[in-house]
Amino acid sequence: MAPTALVLGFGNVLLGDDGAGVKVVDHLRAKLSATRYECIDGGTMSFTLLPYVEAAQAMLVADAAELHAPPGSVAMFEGVAMDDFLRSARRRTVHEVGLIDLLDMARLLCCLPSRRALLCIQPGPIGWSETLSPPVATALPKAAALAAAVLGRWRQP
Repeated sequence: MAPTALVLGFGNVLLGDDGAGVKVVDHLRAKLSATRYECIDGGTMSFTLLPYVEAAQAMLVADAAELHAPPGSVAMFEGVAMDDFLRSARRRTVHEVGLIDLLDMARLLCCLPSRRALLCIQPGPIGWSETLSPPVATALPKAAALAAAVLGRWRQP
């Protein structure tokens, strides 16, 4: 059976808190069934991820984003709210252009998953570091639990 949901982490793990999205997906990978969910470290890629999006029935993206909140704050945006968040202000996420472009390409090809969500973590420092700041590292379990709850809800009829 092919996975029904794509779990995609954006970020550069060599830039401290910028890698929060990838770290959330790493955290989830150990807990989710590989037969139901395809967990991808999207890094800073964009268009090369289109085949994964095309094949997905649902998609959850995790990324560091400007939430105008304390570092480690977590927010979830689903469906149209995800689209609105990404388009509402310039440079909310470091990878915003790539993600918006990826979603627009999927729309043009009529393969944008109707079930989609963006999990955002407010970063602290973004600079050369392979470790997350303490507030963002502390937020990972909460972020992963929120993501797992959304994915679980999507599985309900």
